Amino acid sequence: MTDIDKSFPGVRALAKARFELLPGEVHALMGENGAGKSTLMKILSGVYTRDAGTVLLNGQPVDITSPRQAQDLGVGIIHQELALMRDLTAAQNIFIGREPRRFGILDERQLNRDAAAIFASMNLKLEPTVRVETLTIAKQQMVEIAKALSYRSRVLIMDEPTAALNDAEIAELFAIINRLKAEGVGIVYISHKMDEIKRISDRVTIMRDGEYVGTVPGADTPIETIISMMVGRTLSNDTLVIPNTADAPIALEVKNLNRGREIRDVSFSVRKGEILGFAGLMGAGRTEVARAIFGADRRESGEIWVHGQRVGISSPKDAVEAGIGYLSEDRKHFGLATGLDVRNNIALASLQRFTGPAGVLDEAGMQKEAVGYIRQLAIKTPSDTQEARLLSGGNQQKVVIAKWLLRDCDILIFDEPTRGIDVGAKSEIYKLLNALAAEGKAIIVISSELPEVLRLSHRIAVMCEGRLTGILPGGASQEEIMRLATLRQSSVVESATQRKTA
Repeated sequence: MTDIDKSFPGVRALAKARFELLPGEVHALMGENGAGKSTLMKILSGVYTRDAGTVLLNGQPVDITSPRQAQDLGVGIIHQELALMRDLTAAQNIFIGREPRRFGILDERQLNRDAAAIFASMNLKLEPTVRVETLTIAKQQMVEIAKALSYRSRVLIMDEPTAALNDAEIAELFAIINRLKAEGVGIVYISHKMDEIKRISDRVTIMRDGEYVGTVPGADTPIETIISMMVGRTLSNDTLVIPNTADAPIALEVKNLNRGREIRDVSFSVRKGEILGFAGLMGAGRTEVARAIFGADRRESGEIWVHGQRVGISSPKDAVEAGIGYLSEDRKHFGLATGLDVRNNIALASLQRFTGPAGVLDEAGMQKEAVGYIRQLAIKTPSDTQEARLLSGGNQQKVVIAKWLLRDCDILIFDEPTRGIDVGAKSEIYKLLNALAAEGKAIIVISSELPEVLRLSHRIAVMCEGRLTGILPGGASQEEIMRLATLRQSSVVESATQRKTA
């Protein structure tokens, strides 16, 4: 791909961008959110058409105008934002439009057998007949990967493929990637996770502001060099400073929370000014606890106390009125109204503030607040009237954060707050979370990245199979967390150090 240009209304997304891929190579494509990585790959996969430039495939110029044409040419893509049909089964999603037929009639049994074979090759335990809407985000991501593998592509684009996967699933994915490499498949790997880039990539191409910056060897280039090329500056690596919140009032207390096998007798508290991290393997119940607290899922039993008062929460509206905000791990379906502009998305949880006596919205007030948060969070958008769907994934995440900051909730639950966000934006969000805690907000952070949990958390709650198996002090080791994450017991184990500080 040479001299690729692409513009959208008010935004020049690519300017003379370039990229090359060899057979049997894993070539990482990196850059901050809005750098143009996904746009460049959507041009290669036929989602977008380029404004200018040249694309050569196997040395021959091609003009890819549709995803189907790209697939026919051997180009497959796993999108960062899941594109599954939630009311269909996993097998139906994988082979949509390519279903096996027998005497002209859909052969459902063969469809399921073909899907099961792909799952087996991935070491994925998943029933082909399960409806996608019942799956976790991580399992949906694996279905997307299975769908891409089903095309037997010669060029495979993976856009943040591990964003929702745990360590075991990532290891399985890397085994699949190595097998594809051996078969001569060229893989474009887009990720913000530096450890993955070092482990899996042969070369790394860096983009910034829609332009090509450079290409370097994956294994031999220091992480600091790659980060500097991405952001054009050196990032600080602040060490965790744990404030003394032992005497601070308890903002949120959860007592004996239960919901089937997903949540089993979970109890914990968060004090004002504290960041409580939640760690655990996939399926441990972390997100389920957050959704039950927020009223998104009905709990079977248990109590929720806010500032010393028991509150009845049976819906997200109840939670918001109690001063609780929740940033979902699935921003596309539960965090944003993608068809609305940035301004309205930021104001969504605070519309009463901008509604006059006659029901007329204060558009000027909404614009002032939206512009303020766009600046504060460095949201890359041409204006506050840009549709949210046109922003990059990381900038969409920032819009959701802005929504809850405007609502000024006392208790904030961040579920995978940096999923799909580049290293520069991560650093900004870490600073933001620490600043919010310093203001006295009580914060829960759920993250599948242990370094992130350790960097942010003043205390760490660890879950396994729906139970809270331990609460560790900030600064605990990854080994301590993983021990509790695989510990099947009902009692809470709290270290002697933590009891002393509490």
